[in-house]
Amino acid sequence: MPVLHVLTVRQISGLGLLRAHASAVVLVLSALEAWALDSYIAAVYEHSVLLSEDTEKPTSPEEALMLMDRNMDVLEVAIKEAARQGAHIIVTPEDGIYGWVFTRETVYPYLEDIPDPQVDWIPCADPERFAPSPVQKRLSCLARNNSAYVVANMGDKKPCNSSDPRCPADGHYEYSTNVFDSEGKLVARYHKYNLFVTEKQFNYPKYPEFVTFNASFGYFGIFTCADILFHDPAVVLASRFQVDTILFPATWVNTLPLLSAVQFHSAWAMGMGVNFLFTNTRNFTLDMTGSGIYAPDGPRTYYYNTETENGHLLVKELSSHPRWSPGYPPAVNWKLYASSIKWLPTNDHYFSGVIYHDLFSFTELTEPEGNRAICQKDLCCHLSYKMTEKQKDDIYVLGAFDGPHVVEGEYYLQVCTLLKCRSTDLSTCGQPVETAQKFDMFSLSGTFVTNYVFPEVLYSGVQLAPGESEVLSDGRVISRTGTSEPVLSITLFGRWYEKDPPHTEQASP
Repeated sequence: MPVLHVLTVRQISGLGLLRAHASAVVLVLSALEAWALDSYIAAVYEHSVLLSEDTEKPTSPEEALMLMDRNMDVLEVAIKEAARQGAHIIVTPEDGIYGWVFTRETVYPYLEDIPDPQVDWIPCADPERFAPSPVQKRLSCLARNNSAYVVANMGDKKPCNSSDPRCPADGHYEYSTNVFDSEGKLVARYHKYNLFVTEKQFNYPKYPEFVTFNASFGYFGIFTCADILFHDPAVVLASRFQVDTILFPATWVNTLPLLSAVQFHSAWAMGMGVNFLFTNTRNFTLDMTGSGIYAPDGPRTYYYNTETENGHLLVKELSSHPRWSPGYPPAVNWKLYASSIKWLPTNDHYFSGVIYHDLFSFTELTEPEGNRAICQKDLCCHLSYKMTEKQKDDIYVLGAFDGPHVVEGEYYLQVCTLLKCRSTDLSTCGQPVETAQKFDMFSLSGTFVTNYVFPEVLYSGVQLAPGESEVLSDGRVISRTGTSEPVLSITLFGRWYEKDPPHTEQASP
């Protein structure tokens, strides 16, 4: 049987655990192999969620369950197909059962009380043991009947009273929660710690939860969507707990040129050296797409499609313990190479521009090949490059940003990026663009203070470039060959976590 570990920061320091309502993860087990596996089959399903017509208007529990059942009907088809292809685990997206943009009042009929997994409960076999839990029962049965772990996201509710100074006025906490299952047994529950600014209907727990579990095919950790932008719990699970695989349901709006889903999440997997199972919600209007199965040395498979509203299933084999692999990437000193460069940039073709509300320092690549550099505060970015053929109307720049990002979350960045401008007007540099030109070679590095740097290479059409670039141990991301497709951006996305504000300043219950 799997072993579940749930720790909070407070517990790690020897103190107690606060229970609360949050975005939680429940893991449901199915028939488990009794032996350890060297590899396993992973699946992720990008789901086009069926939404309520009016999330501002309260609905009855019966109507809420009808909507959730319609979404679970779709998820059931995907789970059965994944199991048919031999999947040991399938991840479904955040908000995949009922959608998003609720108030506290209107989300309440969609919530269930999700117990601590230590109660040793199989909802499919014993649905009456706790309060009515039709959603947990159905997810449990889906896992049990298909002999696979099922990762699903749903809301958790926990009562509280005036003796708790954090207790909301309506007398209960509400959490965004992820749910896992296999054998039908509830094996993990995670309450989302870093809520996005629009998630006013949910609370976050007082302390971050570090939820892990062991299975016959590896050691797993769990977090959700905006959690990936912060240190706790994401970095702790990968670096301190040394999990093999991260399970990551999300509702992610693509934000070019640096934070599209497939671009950033594949880079995070490489930067942290973990397998990463990511599934996004599918919504054409809100630019939500992009799911993937990633390994420490690059993408195994991914999906990005802005043309249809259809869901999409990805299935791929992964190593159960990537750190044991002979090909596991070596440790990187992210500032080693750039710090050895003695020359500093001139002010030729220097200007400022905005990427996602952050003021970057830019220098234009005026020649078809050469070396460029740009600095901002402690960060100097260095680029060597050769374009296949420089087109007159294609403007590329090298950019640097070293400072706090303060819109839709507060966190400190150090970023070096080569990117294409939308037009010959330099004020468009940093705006989203989806077509570009090829490079014969590139080498990008920076004098990073942080050790947490995520290497991104993004091609035209928001496509990844598996196998065409590599990260060297001295901190350079380089091309192995000429790029097979035009380059939208090449980025070293650094997070300086020590400079982040306290958690209560970046989110509120």
